[in-house]
Amino acid sequence: MARRTISGSRAVVTGASSGIGREIARQLCQQGAKVVATARRQDRLQELAQQVQANGGTIEILAGDITDPMFQLRVIQKAQEKFGGLDLLVNNAGVGCIGLFEQSTPARLREVMEVNFFALVEMTRLAFPFLKLGRQPMVVNIGSILGRRGVPYNTEYCASKFAVQGFSEALRAEWAHHGIEVLLVHPGTTDTEFFERVIHRSGGPRWPRHKPVSAEYVARKVLQAIRRGKHEIVPYPWGKVLLWLNWYFPRLTDWLMTKLV
Repeated sequence: MARRTISGSRAVVTGASSGIGREIARQLCQQGAKVVATARRQDRLQELAQQVQANGGTIEILAGDITDPMFQLRVIQKAQEKFGGLDLLVNNAGVGCIGLFEQSTPARLREVMEVNFFALVEMTRLAFPFLKLGRQPMVVNIGSILGRRGVPYNTEYCASKFAVQGFSEALRAEWAHHGIEVLLVHPGTTDTEFFERVIHRSGGPRWPRHKPVSAEYVARKVLQAIRRGKHEIVPYPWGKVLLWLNWYFPRLTDWLMTKLV
């Protein structure tokens, strides 16, 4: 695992208007990186830019739909035009939906996959020529605990994050020959707007109540992993418990999942 210096890095962060993405962008700038931050909400991006610039950081913002191929291209080009290249791509943009699969629709599945998987893949594809020329280049994909263990009421979301897991593992092997590392992050329950902004909600699993971690904490763990050249992290302690249980006692975990419905 190579040590990496964040100061001076040129980065793109998607889904940067709130939550984990906003904190990653803010902390990258705080540690001396130059960041292109993108999301749908222009007002939130402007607030972030004002905060960063007031503290002497360097940030460019671009509001738009990350599933739009032309917008994806504009984001990558902005990093090239403003900073002269790209060293770090953070694919954080994502949406969720909560409900039983029997109540789902093809349109809902496609919307989740477009944002959580296809946009991530295409941003990575567009970034490739620039990352190859970058300094200690890395792709950071924000996955989920639910990309390692499927849970009820989250079928579409789980499918999209399992896809991110497989894509990231395969890409890590392929791009090692180009000197590009791939970090996969599996956040668990985090104190963000994520659950307030799901595209659909009808019921939900009866989870035991656990205190969420802060977006600032997750972002701090992500930056530590970037510096240390890690390949995969699980910042949420209870997420580690679930994955441990699923690894050693899969039948028990399956049974416990049925009790959440």
